[in-house]
Amino acid sequence: MALPQLLRRYPRQISLAGSLAALLLVGACSTTGNGPAPLSDADAFAGSEVNIASLTAVIQTNPNDASAYNVRGSAYGKAGDLTKALADFNAAIKINPGFYQAYTNRALVQREMHQDDQAFADYNQAIQINASYAVAYVGRGNMYRQRKQNDLALADFNHAIDLDANDPHAFHNRGLVYQALGQHDKAIDDFTKAISLAPTAPEPYDARGLSYLATGDYKAALDDFNEVVKRDDQSYEAWTNEGLALEKLARKQDAFAAFAHAHNINANYSPAADGMRRTSPSNMG
Repeated sequence: MALPQLLRRYPRQISLAGSLAALLLVGACSTTGNGPAPLSDADAFAGSEVNIASLTAVIQTNPNDASAYNVRGSAYGKAGDLTKALADFNAAIKINPGFYQAYTNRALVQREMHQDDQAFADYNQAIQINASYAVAYVGRGNMYRQRKQNDLALADFNHAIDLDANDPHAFHNRGLVYQALGQHDKAIDDFTKAISLAPTAPEPYDARGLSYLATGDYKAALDDFNEVVKRDDQSYEAWTNEGLALEKLARKQDAFAAFAHAHNINANYSPAADGMRRTSPSNMG
């Protein structure tokens, strides 16, 4: 089945691969440098009350330390307190108007708060201050990608990769653009590169699996979805995707079990319920 057909039939599975912006909210709130970060950040301590309290003590001791506000803003972002994260990034920028990392971090929060115009302006400001900051190009490229401005998105991701060839986010997101354009060979290459740079992250496995599924390589798709559920066994989308691959491989009993597992996690997810109906033992001759 071609990817456009998959999009119409299983929109939630495909959208999972396109939702990296929210995942990057915590993963890319870095304070310095262009180094790679995991696509999913499982560092619970960073957003813990203990860590935030220690950062608050640092700020109380030195209230003009822009970096301390930026780090605490990242911690609030990890904790899901976007209002406080935004306030801290505002404070960091007020203290140091040239703090390009804080502009990029603030843009991530603004995107999550649906303040897209402000986020776009902050990415542009970060790039204006430091034209070599790859993270800002990845963030702006994601906004172009979500707006379906694929040429501009590709230009930003290509530039980010030129600046930092070790950032899995740039490869993953460029792969999503290629995937949306139906250029699955290029997408698979980029997802494979992202996996090599962030092997514990489930997102590029899921995205690559979708491209394998769209190109008819159902065994490779199944292998990738298996990797996703190993890393996140509560992902009902991934279990459903696994069911789709198994169904295509004519393994209907196994497909039913995968769809049922997804349904048990989220009974309101209709693609899983639809898959169960198609592969139900009562439908097997």
